[in-house]
Amino acid sequence: MLSSWRLAVEKFNSVRARVGVLGLGYAGLPLTCCFAEAGFETIGFDIDPRKIEKLQAGQSYIGHIPEQRIGRLVESRRLRASSDFALLRDCDAAIICVPTPLGEGRTPDLTYVVNTAKAVAEHLHRGQLVVLESTTYPGTTDEVLLPLFETSGLKAGEDYFLAFSPEREDPANASYSTQTIPKIVGGVTAACGAVAVAAYSKLVERVVPVSSARVAEAAKLLENIYRCVNIALINELKLLLERMEIDVWEVIAAAATKPFGFTPFYPGPGLGGHCIPVDPFYLTWKAQQFDFSTRFIELAGEINSAMPQHVVDRLTQGLNLQGKALNGARILLIGAAYKRNVEDVRESPAIRIIQLLHQRLARVSYHDPLVPRLQTRHLEQVLCSEDLCAQSVEAADAVVIVTDHSSVDYELILRHAKLVVDTHNVTAPYRKPSHQVVMA
Repeated sequence: MLSSWRLAVEKFNSVRARVGVLGLGYAGLPLTCCFAEAGFETIGFDIDPRKIEKLQAGQSYIGHIPEQRIGRLVESRRLRASSDFALLRDCDAAIICVPTPLGEGRTPDLTYVVNTAKAVAEHLHRGQLVVLESTTYPGTTDEVLLPLFETSGLKAGEDYFLAFSPEREDPANASYSTQTIPKIVGGVTAACGAVAVAAYSKLVERVVPVSSARVAEAAKLLENIYRCVNIALINELKLLLERMEIDVWEVIAAAATKPFGFTPFYPGPGLGGHCIPVDPFYLTWKAQQFDFSTRFIELAGEINSAMPQHVVDRLTQGLNLQGKALNGARILLIGAAYKRNVEDVRESPAIRIIQLLHQRLARVSYHDPLVPRLQTRHLEQVLCSEDLCAQSVEAADAVVIVTDHSSVDYELILRHAKLVVDTHNVTAPYRKPSHQVVMA
């Protein structure tokens, strides 16, 4: 007679398992699609009725996930969406992909994880696989989820299976997709890991098993901290090289010709998105329990958080050279999203720049082809994207390029702008000596 974990592995290997994905955002929705495309009957769960309604109608609400993909899966009946968590009782896997924001004092806020895990616990049953994908501090799966699930009387590794597998989504990345990005998997027990590996092996090209959930949790944080610290390093060097009148972009390009020992990172107006500005501080908080100070993380956060102010300072300098004050100036921002070619504005440096400009009494407008409406608790008013045309550019005292979307006409901006502040060097191919451009 096969053991319970071998039975679970066989169910995933034969694609007979029903999969539930909880949280249909930038990580959960592509994962849901991948399970459905691999042949699994898949249910996407979310508490947002608008997402459920759109998915049931075969529509997408995330720009880089085409509606044809959603429509095809819904029509095939391999994908459906629901807010009824009671359906988890019929699922062989429950995969949690919910936000993990920071609370007061940059402490981890696991409200979404805990509430979702409680919903799973109500319907936990023998043979079920539960995986947490939300980025969090090492120990969350063992210290938060495991005790919560075991109040059911079921034992992890014998009756049900619990693992951590970090999401690695990079929206709008044309080179890598959910299927082609290697998937790290760490189980609470060896049997838990084996079941999770079997589940993910059906939809990704490579699964990377590790010895524990804690290792998988720490690996995800290392990925994000690596980027955070290196971006801070290059941002700090940019500030220095500006004073030395050295082009940081040329320096990076030259250094990047070295075929070993160097990975290029690029400066910008600040960090955005859910991961890089937030996740490193989950480890900072956890480190305090071990009487340890994460100085690199703290310093990187300080440098990156200061970049929006630097952009405003460079804008002010540029206006001053033209005999203008920031107070009352018309400022047109190009880009509200946190990165190029996505519509996601979470933690976008554009929001902080707008705040700073409002404090200086500037008159701010923005253009973003992917963000028609900018509404956030950080801004006092709702802003709507302006059309980008010769008239709108000419009407501005300065144009600040915050997000380097590939669809923006930068030549038009250079032709008609009185002053351009470029935070990504995106105007370099089009710049002429007559153009008034300040790098920031």
